[in-house]
Amino acid sequence: MLKNAPKFYEIAKRIVEITEDCIIVAHNSSFDYRILKTEFKRLGFPFKRKTLCTVELSQQLIPDMPSYSLGKLTRSLGIPISDRHRANGDAMATVKLFKMLLNKDLDKVIVKDAIKVEQKSKIAPNLKDIIDKLPADTGVYYIYNADSEIIYIGKSNNIRKRIIQHFTGTNSKSKKIQKFVHTVTYEKTGSELAALLKESAEIKANKPIFNRALRRTIFTHALYQFVDKNGYINLHIDKSNREETPITTFSTRGSAKSFMFKAADTYNLCQKLTDLYATKTSCFKYDVKECKGACVNEEPADVYNQRVHELIDKYSYQNKDMLIIDKGRTIEEKIVFLIENGIFKGMGFFDLNHQINNRAILASIITPMENNRDTQHIIQSYMRRNKRLKIVELNK
Repeated sequence: MLKNAPKFYEIAKRIVEITEDCIIVAHNSSFDYRILKTEFKRLGFPFKRKTLCTVELSQQLIPDMPSYSLGKLTRSLGIPISDRHRANGDAMATVKLFKMLLNKDLDKVIVKDAIKVEQKSKIAPNLKDIIDKLPADTGVYYIYNADSEIIYIGKSNNIRKRIIQHFTGTNSKSKKIQKFVHTVTYEKTGSELAALLKESAEIKANKPIFNRALRRTIFTHALYQFVDKNGYINLHIDKSNREETPITTFSTRGSAKSFMFKAADTYNLCQKLTDLYATKTSCFKYDVKECKGACVNEEPADVYNQRVHELIDKYSYQNKDMLIIDKGRTIEEKIVFLIENGIFKGMGFFDLNHQINNRAILASIITPMENNRDTQHIIQSYMRRNKRLKIVELNK
């Protein structure tokens, strides 16, 4: 539907003409009006119109309805609506709702009180000034108080949007940030992985007061391996501990189980030997002819273990020398993450023309970073979620 639709600047003049000396009526008008103002602001045009919100009017004139969403409200009131969630269908339903509200408005509340000349911003003027200077890019942001102390560090794929959420939020943390914020700085990373690693490192280094509620570790469960008496590699999920070296780590048991079910299907692994089906005999998949019989010693252990090693090699970088390459801050730039002998060494930005598999060049562009359990979890989790991530193995 949008493929051949006109750009906003092509229809902006017509919108000005249509709305001249008019009141914009919309269901949740603050949203629609904000979108219009934002688009006109990008064109350098100050767009101001009077507005009426049929959500607020309905709440006032038709109280105690179970829901005030357009679909549920019109259904409750017997207003026919067709072509739901399309501009024309929703607009016509809003017209019918508005006519009903006008008929119910015996005290002329709509004409006297409900028309808004300009929507009042929920954001204080000093906070709006901060927001105007922020980019809609991926990176790490730092919130300071009036004494130039960092009180919160976060990462986002859209820094500006995330700060707006902080400044309009009503939870305890957001209210404290709104009260004490004085300035916000940021660092663009381009790559979400870079932002995650930098956020983790900066929180550890600075210990901001409003980050202290975060868990000491960001992962709770891990995938481990052991060889049973028949020579088969068994995989099992358990709570993360500092004694064993995991294949990979997870934030919750649920995410670990979900990953293991998909991995068992992808690599055709036995459900019994992956701790997904508790049994002393054959697994469920063997009974439906989908398991090759490792659970009852029918498949040779070395053949089965080869598939397990494929999974381990893909999701663990233990003892590996490799590069992870992700997008940079501009089109001409990439970011590289260096892992040597299974240890994360650091990251750095490079131009597309660089031959970054040259170790001398790598040494010059990599900024060293600490290798710890949190960084390992962040990298492994990101690798699992991003199937198209470029991995380059380095020659010893």
